[in-house]
Amino acid sequence: MTLSIDFIDETEQLSEGETELIQGILNFAASKEGVEESSEVSVTFVTNERIREINREYRHKDQPTDVISFALEEMGEDEIEIVGADMPRVLGDIIISVERAKEQAEEYNHSVSRELGFLALHGFLHLLGYDHLEEQDEKVMFQRQKDILDEYGLKRE
Repeated sequence: MTLSIDFIDETEQLSEGETELIQGILNFAASKEGVEESSEVSVTFVTNERIREINREYRHKDQPTDVISFALEEMGEDEIEIVGADMPRVLGDIIISVERAKEQAEEYNHSVSRELGFLALHGFLHLLGYDHLEEQDEKVMFQRQKDILDEYGLKRE
């Protein structure tokens, strides 16, 4: 299973190992979820200030957050679905605050790499339609996250 992943590191703080880890966990999750070969996703790494701007603009929450996902497959009002076209599936965008990832890694007493992998997976599952607004949905999503991370070998250290 190979996703087409476009990495954009606006912070210039990520190591090659960290992007490889994220690529690995997302490809692993895609195979577990039955995502079509060559589906596309972008992962952008930003500062707290930048994610705060995005959160304010799109979610009307004036605060930094750890990860935001924009699913491109959700049909909006007055949109027409394109069917039958032989095009790769474009899942959407995952935006991760590197600063927040570092803060949370320290809070949870595990590595920054583990936190980045967790956040990328969390955002990816949102792109696939998982959510945690309702308690039942949260249980399903968080259990799926844990199962994928554990099976991949990215456990809390």
